[in-house]
Amino acid sequence: MLFALLFLIMPTIHIVLGAFQTPEGAFTLRNLQGLAVPQVVRPFMLSIKISVLTAGLGCLFGLILAAAVTKGGLPGWIRDAMLTFSGVASNFAGVPLAFAFIATLGRLGLVTVILKEVFGINLAATGFNLISFLGLTLTYLYFQIPLMILIITPALDGLKREWREAAEILGASGSQYWRMVALPVLWPSLLGTFALLFANSFGAVATAMALTGSSLSIVPIILFAQIRGDVLQDPHLGYAIAFGMIVITGIANLVYIVLRTRAEKWIK
Repeated sequence: MLFALLFLIMPTIHIVLGAFQTPEGAFTLRNLQGLAVPQVVRPFMLSIKISVLTAGLGCLFGLILAAAVTKGGLPGWIRDAMLTFSGVASNFAGVPLAFAFIATLGRLGLVTVILKEVFGINLAATGFNLISFLGLTLTYLYFQIPLMILIITPALDGLKREWREAAEILGASGSQYWRMVALPVLWPSLLGTFALLFANSFGAVATAMALTGSSLSIVPIILFAQIRGDVLQDPHLGYAIAFGMIVITGIANLVYIVLRTRAEKWIK
């Protein structure tokens, strides 16, 4: 509780208060009005775009993999290995993750060199660039998909075998069971996990900084530069940017908590 108070609650309160103050300490809404300038709006829109895309793809591929290891009749050791890897990969971010992708898919990365020398495929010639929107999206998926697997697996385990047997007795095919029974039951969990993955991507900064530097202007990078004093030169506008991030991630996490609670009640 002390740790949370010192490093989470008090800094958050300080940021929120600073977003509504002038340098002299008076109340103002000018800082929030500064969020409407193009230099701030574009990074917010780009961050939202990346977050929605990685959350959507993370939910899709994570659901497919989780369903395969829980309902696909695969050996138990595959499930254990998948969950173990997901537990590690979901927390593998920042500079190490950026370095791993540069060493793998960078211009002189291992996969890039193998594709060029063995298969004659030049990734650079195809227009692929790791230091881009697509490259950052691929990098984020490395921890988004495993996080989805960890969260959705208990929900898949909650699907009762009797429901599928009842559907099959009534003549439902496998696709009809998933469309009419399983997915409606899982829908709150899927939406809640999407919200959590959105917040997880929206607030990521170390990976983006290490991978793209300042070439891709997303909100965390703009905020980081603002804190360092490299751009804008207005600390209280930096507070406003941080306040905007808190609001967006807070709403996403609140949606996740509400939907997750409803999903757990339904499964019980």
